[in-house]
Parts: sequence; structure tokens; C-alpha cells
Amino acid sequence: MTFRKEDLPAFSKIDPLNIKETVEAALAKNQTALTQLLSQAPDTFSWKTLMAPLEKLQNDLNKVWSPIGHLHSVMESEALRKAYNDTLPLVTAYYTALSQNAHLYQAILNLYKSNSYKDFSDAQRKTIENELRDFKLAGIHLPPAEKEAFAALQQQHSQQTTRFSENLLDATHGFSLAITDKAVLSGLPDYAIQLAANHAKQKNLEGYLLTLDYPTYSTAMKFLKDRSLRKKLYEAYVTRASDQGPHAGKWDNTAVMHNILNTRHSIAKLVGFQNYGEYSLATKMAKKPEEVLNFLEDLAARSRPFAETEYKELQAFAERTDHVTDLAAWDVAYYSEKLCEATFEFSQEEIRPYFPIEKVMQGMFGLVNKIYGITIRPVPGVDVWHPDVTFYTIHDENNKLRGGIYVDLYARTHKKDGAWMDDHSPRHRSTTEELQYPIAFLVCNFMPPVDHRPALLTHDDVLTLFHEFGHCLHHLLTQVDNLSVSGIHGVPWDTVEFPSQFMENFCWEKEILNALSSHVETGEPLPDTLYKKMLDAKHFQSGLQMIRQIEFSLFDFLIHLKFNPEEPDQIQSVLDSVRKQYSIVQPPAFNRFQHSFSHIFAGGYAAGYYSYKWAEVLSADAYAQFEEKGIFDHQTGLSFLKNILEVGGVPDPMTAFIAFRGRKPTIDALLKHNGMATIS
Repeated sequence: MTFRKEDLPAFSKIDPLNIKETVEAALAKNQTALTQLLSQAPDTFSWKTLMAPLEKLQNDLNKVWSPIGHLHSVMESEALRKAYNDTLPLVTAYYTALSQNAHLYQAILNLYKSNSYKDFSDAQRKTIENELRDFKLAGIHLPPAEKEAFAALQQQHSQQTTRFSENLLDATHGFSLAITDKAVLSGLPDYAIQLAANHAKQKNLEGYLLTLDYPTYSTAMKFLKDRSLRKKLYEAYVTRASDQGPHAGKWDNTAVMHNILNTRHSIAKLVGFQNYGEYSLATKMAKKPEEVLNFLEDLAARSRPFAETEYKELQAFAERTDHVTDLAAWDVAYYSEKLCEATFEFSQEEIRPYFPIEKVMQGMFGLVNKIYGITIRPVPGVDVWHPDVTFYTIHDENNKLRGGIYVDLYARTHKKDGAWMDDHSPRHRSTTEELQYPIAFLVCNFMPPVDHRPALLTHDDVLTLFHEFGHCLHHLLTQVDNLSVSGIHGVPWDTVEFPSQFMENFCWEKEILNALSSHVETGEPLPDTLYKKMLDAKHFQSGLQMIRQIEFSLFDFLIHLKFNPEEPDQIQSVLDSVRKQYSIVQPPAFNRFQHSFSHIFAGGYAAGYYSYKWAEVLSADAYAQFEEKGIFDHQTGLSFLKNILEVGGVPDPMTAFIAFRGRKPTIDALLKHNGMATIS
């Protein structure tokens, strides 16, 4: 069995000129159906006559809006941006009105209090509990005037976060650096120089063009010998969409960020919370701000001695090799790469030829076949948004269809930076008993193929791919049929990174790397000597990396926890304070990292960036079970599938973890996996 054509979005038929009209029609259809549905008395409903029709309405609208939102992220154009921004307020208004509908709230509340509630499935009960919680978070208890204020704030927030994202996209693609003398690019790998030449040709320029797309930028910062050129690129990158740098004041997110925080703070206050930090925890595994702060501070205390030692080693190395006594932010990646090479005779670039992307994909699919018994196959002829995109189906060991996944791997213009997973549709069984299979988007920004050679990945790229694929598996392998707790839906945000980070662990196993690797010229798998070097370098600067993530997490949580609308420049002052207390590498004054921190200002991680470390504790401890039983142990894989991947947002995350592991997780597993287990 596979997907029917009508099950999949028709991307080629999405015309920016018709988007608003199409969405308006879908919204009107939903509104009419909702009015008809709620014409009954609130106390006469059952699951079949209330919740099932509501799920269908949500599903129908999502299938219209999701492909449009996705295209806005991966294939943006001026016309699409305008259509998206014109239509977004309508969608926001619809969902806000739905979340404040007193008649609907009363109907669901009555269902919760009814005698039949005890007979509902776990997924049905969880759906209702989440709905009642979300009604309160949307201000269902507020008087009419304050409900209107809440709705206005929701509109502002959706528009502000979109503006942040668009400013960042424009700033990233608005900078390029033309180079005419190839000697200036000394140190860059050949493929990176060729890519820069290709970029220049696309712009009808002679020579080479360096851009700020992440594969180009990160490679340049690691390998460019010219220190002044590294500084120029660094300054352009860390000042994107800000009041500093080469485009100072253009696409500036300074006011946008303040407005986003102010709007979030107002939303939280309006519904009875002291701040947005507390508001955000209402839907997370952690319940009190102190839990988050204590966790991060404990992790920082354990990591800091390692980070300090690592930075001193880096400073000494830069002085010893190049007489650099003033190690700057734009030097850190360069000398870190050189130090890693000198210490372990290892470089990420040395292993890149062993990871052609098609081989990596085949190996990754083979791995999950061994562990979970699932088979992943490409499907030709599917309507996609770009020629580089491939659609795959997933079948279980009984050859039953479980879901589909669109994979878009390469960086290009008009595509948001970074890597992410999103869903087009969740698993859902409608009132007609016809099962809707889940569909996911997997998006990365890897360096594309150059001159007829296949795209080649670093090991870091492989980790990124496995991470996003882990999110996809979490969504696609669910066995929950209720829309709002199916797959990734309804999963507390500080747990949602668990299955994705769990997948990264497999990328360090030799047997798996053999299946992922095939030298682009010789076909040989990753040799044992190179694998040993890679393993020796696994924990290189892990303390610095840990402290950096803690810095981001604390900054995010504190600006939401302690935001004061009356205090100017608060974002910068909080960041400066966090850096002063926790950072090892102090950035220059012009650094405006926060202006491009889209995870928290344009994504779902507001007051939740700590989730990466919180979930890493779970993933490290869960993977230890595979290490104990055997990484390919099918029974352990089936247990993880049953207790973690298939259950969606139904059980309490800790209950689900204990069902798999047999006990609660410990922070020691995380420290061990990061090479820092000796600190007590």
C-alpha cells in the first residue's frame, strides 16, 4: 500500500495569487461547520458528535495551510511572502476565536465531567485534558474586553515572529563578498573554492563569491588562513538583521525582538502568569522555573572546568603556532580545527569524501530497518517543490504503511537557514474510520553537489541528518489515531528533542559508519585508522560546546522569565550578564547573536531552548540501554518503538521513559556521553 495522489499536497498548484482566496474558503467552510456543530446544547455531546468532528475540522484546515507555510520557509518569493503575510492574520484570528469559544469550552468541559469520560481511551482523555488546559492558556476565563486584547496580542505575535524570520532571511542573503584573487582563499578546501566560483557565475561575476549560507560560512571560518577575511565574514554573520555590521540598521530585528518579548509578556500576564517563562512551563515537563535554572546551573558547574581547560589549550596553541596572543572570536573555529588536526591528526574534511549523501541515506534507512523492522522506499513522480526533493514511504515489518517523508537536503537562496523537521499531517482516523497516514518534512542546508560530484557530508552533517530523521520517526511511527496527541503533537516541548538526539548516538558506532560510508572515488568504507582518530576526537572541546548551549539556554529562559517592558536594552543586558557569568569565550561588542536566534524569536523554543539539554539527558540514558543490550538488539528496539516512538503525546514523558528504561534518567549518562563523567 502507498499514498494516493490526493493524499499528498499539490505543491505545483499553489499559486501566490490564489492563496488568500483558498484559505478564506477553507476558513469559511470550517466556521459554517463549527456553527452547525455547536447548535446543539453543550451537555448533549459525545466523543463521536463533538471531538471527532472538531479533529476533522482541524485536519482539513491544516492540509490547506501547512503546504503554504512550508513553501514560505523553503521556496520563498516576493509574491509568496506577500500572500503569506496577507493570509496569516486570518488563520491566527480563526484559531484564537476557536480557543476562546465559550460554547465549545463548555461542551468539552461537560464531556470531561460526564459519566462516559471514564470509558474513553487514554488518547481521548489526554486530548480533552489538553484542550481544557489550552482554553485556560488562551484566556477562556477572561471578560470580553480582555479576550479581545488577547486576540490582538496573538495577531501581533504571529506577525512579529514572521517579520523576524523574514528579516533574517533577507539579511543572510543580502550579503556576499566578491574575491578576484584565488590566493586570498588559501586554506579553503577545493570543493568550497569551486562552490564559491559557482556562486560568482550565478551572479555573472568573475572570480569567487563568499556568502553567509551556513555551509559556506562555517567552512570559511574553519579553514581560511586570511585572518582579516575571517573577521569580515564573522562580523557580517553575527550582525545579521541588527544595528551593527555591514548592513547596520537594514532588516534590523532590534525593535522586533523587544516587541515579541513584550507581546509574550502581556499574553502571560493577561491569563494570570507572572511572566512568559512561567506561562511556557504549563505545557512542558518541567513545572517550575527553579527546576530549569537549577538544571542548567548544575550542568554549567560540572562543565565549566573542562571548558576553561580547553580554552587555555586553544590560546596556547594559537600563540605557539602563529604567535597570536589576542585570540578573537573569528579565530576560535580556525584554531580549534588546527588544534584538533594537530592533536588527533583528524579533520572533519578528511572524512567528507567517505560520506556521499546517497550512501548515508541508504545506511540510515538500513539501520532503522534492523532496529525497528521498518522499510523506507523512494516514490517517483510525486509533486515536490524543488527538483532536489525526494518523497519516501515508510512500511513496518508487516509491510503496513506507516507514513511518508519529504526530504530536502541542500542550501539554496530563498530557503531558511538551518535544519528542521515539520509535519504536513499527523496520523488520524476520521469518523468514517479511514486512516490518514502521517507525513513529515525533513529539511537541511547541506553543501550541494559541485561539478557533477555527489554532495559529501562531514560527520557533523551526518549527526544533523540523523537528528532531524529522529524527529520524523517520532512523528511517523506513532500508533495514536487522535490528531492532537498523535506523533509529535501533544508531546511536552522539553521532551520533543529526546528521539532526535537519541538517533545521533548511532553515528559513532563503527558497524553503522561502515554502512553509511563509501569513499566517493574508491568506494571503500571509513577505515579503522580514521575511525579511531574520529573517536579520539569525539569529546574535543565538549566542555566549550556544553557551556555555549547553556549560555543560549539561560539567555532564552531569563529574558522570558525576567522581562520588564519598561527597561530599555534589556535583551542585550541579559545576554551580557549571562555571558559574564558563564561564557568562556567573550565575543566582541558588535556581536548581535540574538538578532538571528530564530529558535526562540521565530520558532517554538521560546523559554524552551533548555529542551536540548533536558532531552539529551533522556537520550543519553536511553542509548545506554542499547549499549548494554547490543546496538542492533531487536527487542530493545521494539521496546523503544513501543514505549517512546509510538505513544505520541499520550503518556507522561517520565512514565514512558521508565517503561523503557526501568528507572528515571540520571544526568551522569549525559556527562559520560560528553566525556565529562569524572566531575562529581
